[in-house]
Amino acid sequence: MSLLPVKQLLASETTGHTITVKGWVRTKRESKNAIFIAINDGSTIHNLQAVAEPGQFSEEIIRLVTTGACVAITGTLVESMGSGQKVEVKATDIHIYGPADPDKFPLQPKKHSMEFLREIAHLRPRTNTFAAVLRIRHALAFAVHQYFNDNGFFYLHTPIITASDAEGAGEMFRVTTLDLDKLPRTDEGAIDYKQDFFGRETNLTVSGQLEGELGALALSKIYTFGPTFRAENSNTTRHLAEFWMIEPEMAFYELEDNMNLAEDFVKSVIGYALEHCADDLAFLQNRLIDEEKAKPQAERSPMPLLEKLDFVVKNDFQRLTYTEAIDILLQSKPHKEKKFQYPVGWGIDLQSEHERFLVEKHFKKPVILTNYPREIKSFYMKQDEESSAAPGPTVRAMDVLFPGIGEIIGGSQREDDYEKLLARVQEVGIDPATIWWFLETRQFGSAPHSGFGLGFERLVLFVTGMSNIRDVIPFPRTPKSAEF
Repeated sequence: MSLLPVKQLLASETTGHTITVKGWVRTKRESKNAIFIAINDGSTIHNLQAVAEPGQFSEEIIRLVTTGACVAITGTLVESMGSGQKVEVKATDIHIYGPADPDKFPLQPKKHSMEFLREIAHLRPRTNTFAAVLRIRHALAFAVHQYFNDNGFFYLHTPIITASDAEGAGEMFRVTTLDLDKLPRTDEGAIDYKQDFFGRETNLTVSGQLEGELGALALSKIYTFGPTFRAENSNTTRHLAEFWMIEPEMAFYELEDNMNLAEDFVKSVIGYALEHCADDLAFLQNRLIDEEKAKPQAERSPMPLLEKLDFVVKNDFQRLTYTEAIDILLQSKPHKEKKFQYPVGWGIDLQSEHERFLVEKHFKKPVILTNYPREIKSFYMKQDEESSAAPGPTVRAMDVLFPGIGEIIGGSQREDDYEKLLARVQEVGIDPATIWWFLETRQFGSAPHSGFGLGFERLVLFVTGMSNIRDVIPFPRTPKSAEF
């Protein structure tokens, strides 16, 4: 007798041997001569059917075989008489590990809304949709590590608790052990953080980039892949308070090298998912088609899920400057007919509608925009030389734009000149003393270097075709929501 996952059993080329399958009951259907039990252990989107003869098992056992119950079924693996699967199990023994009261178990064999499933996040991985998403999430995470390892990168663990703000946004979660009912105060009335655990004000990190740069200036090529936190009071379908970031940093890489890496990286990890998650992706594609049937044509996805992924993997990314993109948008039909919701002009922070127009309508391929206005980008980006091609000062930034989602990667060549970086830090209002160590790397063996950031959930959202980022992470953290 062997204990194998459902995925392996369904692919079995031999029959006639005794097996035990363990998992959760998806459905039970009874006829006069047989009881059909669909069992799933999470290893695949497909269920394994077990067939039991009614007289062979007690009524009590059969009564406990309900949707959601955890069971072990032993029997003979035989060729299936029905359609849809090659093999099934002719049951000889059924063991109930854990019953599920059908009057209380919330996941019955029917369609449930995403909103309802978020309320029962402890159970939603048992649905086909969320099990598929989580398997794809795993495959993408594995592909990320494999890609960087195979390309000579070192995995660097950067701090989760930090005293610096990499983005300068100020939207950070504070970390403290102070008694909030008895906060110590200085003579001036401010909170005395010298009495706190770390002796200073600290927060949960918004990015591992700054520390990643330190690693790159010693190991040449590093990447971080860890949790990050933003205290942004946003309830949109694209924002989480806790999410995972992939951030490679590379010494001796300039802007062109950075673009080449970003394009090759996303093509590689998406290609891995296409190769290893075919069944789950096919299921999610069909789910998306069914879901969008009720939507107006203009609100539907621009292309089926698998076609969209192929679109990214098989196309060379179009590269152009921000200034060139603005000129295209100004000449576009939506702008001239005032159909863009947000205005277009040099110096704006491009909105998703602008980015998607460039990708889906104008170039019909993924796009990499470069050389953005300095004023809308972060302090650490390398400043360009003055150019007559742009109306104002620009930086060596790089954003990768995808269909259906807009920006998916943001990066840049980093400023390696100490005086320029210090001036920019002061210009944006950051106290140089809080990042003295970051500035000091520009004084001791500075080198050209670049990097980018990819929000992992944004990647999973794109690959799975899900419409809400809360549905691609097991336990979403959002404003007023920290359940589970």
